[in-house]
Amino acid sequence: MTGHIIELRGVAKTIHGHEILHNINLEVRNGEFLTLLGPSGCGKTTLLRLISGFEEPTQGSIFINGNDVSGLPPHKRHVHTVFQSYALFPHMTVFENVAFGLRCKKIPHAEIQQRVTEALKIVKLEKYAQRKPEQLSGGQQQRVAIARAVVNQPLVLLLDEPLSSLDYRLRKTMQIELKQLQRKLGITFIFVTHDQEEALSMSDRVVVMYEGSIEQIGTPRQVYEAPQSLTVAKFIGEVNIFDSEVISIDDKYITVDIQGKKRIVKNTIPFNIGQKVHLLVRPEDLRVWGQAEVTDTAEMFPGTVEEVIYKGTTVDLMVRLSNNQLVAATEFFDEDDDRLEYAIGEKVWTTWLSGWEVVLPHEE
Repeated sequence: MTGHIIELRGVAKTIHGHEILHNINLEVRNGEFLTLLGPSGCGKTTLLRLISGFEEPTQGSIFINGNDVSGLPPHKRHVHTVFQSYALFPHMTVFENVAFGLRCKKIPHAEIQQRVTEALKIVKLEKYAQRKPEQLSGGQQQRVAIARAVVNQPLVLLLDEPLSSLDYRLRKTMQIELKQLQRKLGITFIFVTHDQEEALSMSDRVVVMYEGSIEQIGTPRQVYEAPQSLTVAKFIGEVNIFDSEVISIDDKYITVDIQGKKRIVKNTIPFNIGQKVHLLVRPEDLRVWGQAEVTDTAEMFPGTVEEVIYKGTTVDLMVRLSNNQLVAATEFFDEDDDRLEYAIGEKVWTTWLSGWEVVLPHEE
């Protein structure tokens, strides 16, 4: 067996004459936590349904464990789906919910007892075996759904936004528990979400999708710190976009013009003199200085503070630059500046360290 548990080759899906997915090529590694991330309607749930067998591709092939699964029904694909609604049987106990699939397969009673008990132990619900779903919290119900999936020993576990109905605190807890569970089981998880923070905190790799296509595949750090398109940069976290133009090229560096100021930045991809580009700077990389704090403003941009948002460990600022562009900055409390006091209407200077920006070709 190769290191790829799932392969999609040239997969497309058309529904009622509308192409939902376009030429999807994807290799999922054995034992990884892969997240399909994108806005609503981008095709990520459709892609999950194609892998699970609930829908068939209009064209292309899907391989699971090296075998072409075209035409195979869900129960013969050795994958299991945890749905957003959990789909637990309300009249059954936790034990019977988890045992249901095994009983359908006519597994011997003693083996069912052993496998269900073990699955409940993995999700820390062995003490709740005789309870009904209505007697459980949302997080506990989700763990029952996961136990019902893993008890069938799938090659891949597919999770379709399973945390979306949980409150913020429980959602955070379940993110940690899911990642720990995946490590413990050692099986492949394919997780669907539109929540960027969720994807970044849980995944080994992230597949960023937009309008039925894959925009970028990479580690959480790669897709956040080195987005390959403006679409990815805008969707994952906040970003400040400075429109610019290349005015000179020198080996590994280019000089760009931003609002009349020259900045030297790394030339990560080939550019031409006169080419329009975007410089992307994350809010946490943008620095804001009071007028009395700086003397050399050659590479700084003047602005006015429009909003100050205190968040405990950080202060978020919205600054209106002299060209009327609104930028976001996140300032962190530290021993050098433990106050971070700004006033709305205050005149400030903004800048960032060279190398912290991402340069991309201009997109309309």
